[in-house]
Amino acid sequence: MPENETESWEYSISIPQDPRAVTVCRRTLRLILTMHGLIHLVDTAELLATELVANAVLHTKGPTTLRVSWSAEGLRIGVWDGDPEPPEPPGELESLADAEGGRGLALVDACADVWGWQPLSRHGSPGKYVWCDLAAV
Repeated sequence: MPENETESWEYSISIPQDPRAVTVCRRTLRLILTMHGLIHLVDTAELLATELVANAVLHTKGPTTLRVSWSAEGLRIGVWDGDPEPPEPPGELESLADAEGGRGLALVDACADVWGWQPLSRHGSPGKYVWCDLAAV
């Protein structure tokens, strides 16, 4: 853990139903991690956040929220969306090499230390929270 990152923190970004929001989230995440001295996590974290946010924006309707948090255990990236249906299980990344889509959660599965999802209501709306963790190193 970086010397200046002994305390936990959390950021949340509300995302409109707009594919351009994926880029905004990716760039915002890069800035957050850089400012907290976690530059060594930026590339992997950007990939993970991009996949989670893109899935929510492209495959659900309504608002989405990106949540990024740091604790002694490491970095958690999570996305809430208003669709309570579980995400499709990821396929094997190698078998998806030539596929035009469907690689998102396979990439998350391959790059994150752990990932998962849970049903989660927000402001009275049913939905789900898909998250992944990068361990503190």
